[in-house]
Amino acid sequence: MTTGIISDAAVAEYNREGFVLVRGMLDAEETGLLGRAAREDRVLDQHSFGRADGEGGTVRLSLWNHPTETIYGMIARCESLVGSMEKLLGGEVYHYHSKMIMKDALVGGAWTWHQDYGYWYQNGILYPWMASAYIAVDRATRENGCLQVLRGSHQLGRIDHVLSGDQAGADMERMNEIARRLELVHVEMEPGDIVFFHCNTLHRSDQNRSQHPRWSMICTYNAARNDPYKEHHHPRYTPLVKVPDSRIREYGLRRFAADEAAGVWLSEERDLASRKSRAT
Repeated sequence: MTTGIISDAAVAEYNREGFVLVRGMLDAEETGLLGRAAREDRVLDQHSFGRADGEGGTVRLSLWNHPTETIYGMIARCESLVGSMEKLLGGEVYHYHSKMIMKDALVGGAWTWHQDYGYWYQNGILYPWMASAYIAVDRATRENGCLQVLRGSHQLGRIDHVLSGDQAGADMERMNEIARRLELVHVEMEPGDIVFFHCNTLHRSDQNRSQHPRWSMICTYNAARNDPYKEHHHPRYTPLVKVPDSRIREYGLRRFAADEAAGVWLSEERDLASRKSRAT
């Protein structure tokens, strides 16, 4: 990683805005290895599933609970990324889950407005001491459905979510008023850019109607002191062993193994059941 742990100024921006974009945090070689590994990973593809977006499209993704001995795991455990999360969340963190969003050209579906903590609250997590690192594998533009956020929306607190298609989205009556008051930001990104965002930041994306894919990997972390009080489909506190940033290149194209531990993956059935149970 080229930038190291995020700066104090970046932390201040995150606290003020609910997100912060770090350009070129993964260098070109690291990003190229990640993209090639993901697209050639048959096991990742076999564990992918779709979520109907309620607009006629489908979002395809794979989701896993534990960092593994793969390039994905080395990115999730590397000192720069984990150290940045520790700085943002004020202490030790653990890996909550990671996912690969596979928004393919012309067919990639949309995400409705939502807060991640709108879901995770239902998993026995008491405080919104969680954040995600959204890594651009491909260039993200308005045309191919880049991430959109509402600036400062993390200060609203948790909003009730309701099911729309296969996705649980923020209550639309409230969302309509929020969207009138807060600034909409299209987070356009180059490969290797990372945006860190608060679990209460409202975000969405449009369908990919362009000729260009938009894949992204998202690593999510929870503060160790925020251990869920009950078992759920994502992990409770599990110590996270950091690795040097150099491990990303060393692992190169190492992908998921066919015999990866069953507990690593979140299946489509468990995902759907959990979303139905947490939508209000």
